[in-house]
This record gives sequence, structure tokens and C-alpha cells, in this order.
Amino acid sequence: MQQLSADRELIVNTVRRFVRNEVIPVASAMEHRNEYPHDLVAQMREMGLFGLNIPEEYGGADVDTTTFAMIFEEISLGWLGLAGVIGTHSVMCDVVARFGTAEQKTRFLPSMATGERRGGICLTEPNAGTDLQNISTTALRDGDHYRVNGSKMWITNARHGNTFLLLAKTDPSAQPAYRGMSAFVIEKGAAPGMKVGRDLDKLGYKSVETCEIHFDDFAVPAENLIGGAEGQGFKQVMTGLEAERLNVAARGLGIARAAFDEAIRYAQRRVTFGKPIAEYQTIQNKLADMATKIEASRLLIYSAAEKRDRGERCDLEAGMAKLFATETAAEVSLEAMRILGANGYSKDFPVERYYRDAPLVVIGGGTNELQRLIIARNLLKKYKDSAS
Repeated sequence: MQQLSADRELIVNTVRRFVRNEVIPVASAMEHRNEYPHDLVAQMREMGLFGLNIPEEYGGADVDTTTFAMIFEEISLGWLGLAGVIGTHSVMCDVVARFGTAEQKTRFLPSMATGERRGGICLTEPNAGTDLQNISTTALRDGDHYRVNGSKMWITNARHGNTFLLLAKTDPSAQPAYRGMSAFVIEKGAAPGMKVGRDLDKLGYKSVETCEIHFDDFAVPAENLIGGAEGQGFKQVMTGLEAERLNVAARGLGIARAAFDEAIRYAQRRVTFGKPIAEYQTIQNKLADMATKIEASRLLIYSAAEKRDRGERCDLEAGMAKLFATETAAEVSLEAMRILGANGYSKDFPVERYYRDAPLVVIGGGTNELQRLIIARNLLKKYKDSAS
């Protein structure tokens, strides 16, 4: 345990220095220009951040889930968009590491750990986001390949990434639908028929690209079927999304911390009617509520992360953490803007960026409306079992 604490402190402090010295000074300007952070991504590769949740035998860092969450919190404190570059990449790494065949792990994970392979996840479609069982993209067997047809959207890393996790229907007639869904590793440029479409224009979460991807008879080798068996894709993807909820919760915590830090500094400097606004009870009440919710978010995330590291199911705890931390991000960023007043609305201060970024974490990783359903379903099961 002592060694774990020392290792955790070393890597988190390294990331914290990187964010303070390299990210924060340029984040707002690059975000307003919608400029991709090539140099920062290169530094993240050198730091090993693309391999955070990849086993050491494949060249990864294999950090525990709490350390993983802390790292995403620190990066998101500096710039949510930068965290997005390794966010969906990490989900794909998790799925391949957990469910891939020995050959798939050997073939894909070492280059994913270095960032040579930059991953993304192709799940969402125009008519299937929260309801993944409603996807229409198909991957039908054709000899030693599968032929993929359909479209995916909201794909982070679509333009600058090169390796993706794809969820498609291998048996479109299966009932229930999830039994006919399979997951694949697909590689950009490996065959004709995969086209990256337009970049989606977003309110926030800028600089990291989010695109449509279209498939027209795109050939995927049969050996890229994750786990080597059809019909397992929905379960594999949903297991990966459990980890993503903690990832997104940590990003929300980072946004909330950044907004709070800006607000409390400003409140102590801004003088009205002869005294700093931090001395007014109304502002103090806001700061107290903001700080309390930030601390509660942190504890919810760490509790769920520790449970996951023990190998236990943490659907309930991850859902609670994601719901609370991301709602806190939205609330704290708005309260920070109110404390800064007109300056909070100005691009001269970073609060307006936090305010624009916060809705992404409320929606991403499964909407918070979905999280409430997941939480309620698990609570009902828990209390039904205890009552019997």
C-alpha cells in the first residue's frame, strides 16, 4: 500500500506539473481557435498517458482506478478537450485488455500504450445513443472478413486517431437485439470503404475533433472480432462504459475544481463598496456550497474506483459518481460565472470555457437521465435482496 501511494503521488504530481506549466497557459487561446493540441498530445505520449490502463506486460502503466481518475481530474482542470484525446482511447484499451484474445492483445496493446495507435469508440449512431441496442450498422461475415455498412457519429479522435472499437450487428435478426451484436477492432486505411465525415461543430469541448464516420462495404479481418466470438459485443462495450463513467466523472470534477479556483481567487480580489466580495455572505454561501459538492464528488469517485479495483461490480457507485460530479461541474461553472459577473461571461477569463465544457460531461458517457435509471434499478435490486 505504501508503494502504491508513492507511485500514485509521483505520476499525479508529474501530470499536475504538466498541466500547470504546459496546458493552462495555452488552453484558452487554442480552444478559441479550435486548434488541435499536437504538441501537448506528443508530450502526453512521452509521459505514457496513452497506456494508463494497459497491463505492464504490453508496455502500459496499469495504474489502479483511483490513480486513473486523479489523472483525468488534473488534465480536465487544465483543459477538458485535452482529456478527451485519451478518454475514449482508454475505453478501447480497457475492452481489448479485458476481452481480446491473446493474439489481439499482443497485436494492438503495445502500440496503443505508446500512442502510436490512437483509439476511439464507434458506438453512437443518429438513432442510437443511449439506446445502443437500436444501432443499425451491420458487420456480416464474408469468408475471412466481415463487411461493415452503416454510419457512426460523435466519434472523438476520428480524424487524428487510427484504431477504433466498433460495435455492429452481426446477426440483425437476433432477439433481444444485444445477442446479435459484436465488437471489432478496426483500423483506418486498412481497406477502402471507411470515410471520416464532417467535424461536428460544438458549443464546447473544442480542439479535439468529433466526427461522423461512414462505412460502405468496409472489410474487417475476422481475427479482429474481439474475443473471437460473435454476440458478445454489447456486454464487452457496456463493461468498458462502466469505467468510462468514472473517467467522465473525474473530468467533471476537474472542471468544477477549475471553476471554483477561479471564483474564489476573483472573490478575494474584486472590491465593491469598499471591501472584497468574498466578505459578503451571499458570495460566501456560494463558495461553501461549491466546495462541499466538489469534495462530495471526489469521495464518490474514489469510493467507486476502489470498489472496481477490488474486482466488484460498481454500476451503482459509478452511476452515482458520474451523476453527482458532472451535475456539480455544471452548477459550479455557472456559479463561478455569477461570482465573476460580466468578467465571467468574457473570453478574457477561462470561466466561460468551463461553462461551455460542462454540458459535455452531463451528456457524455451515458446521459445523467440514464444514470438515474441505472441508480434506481440497482437500488431496487439491492433493497429487494435485503428485504428477502
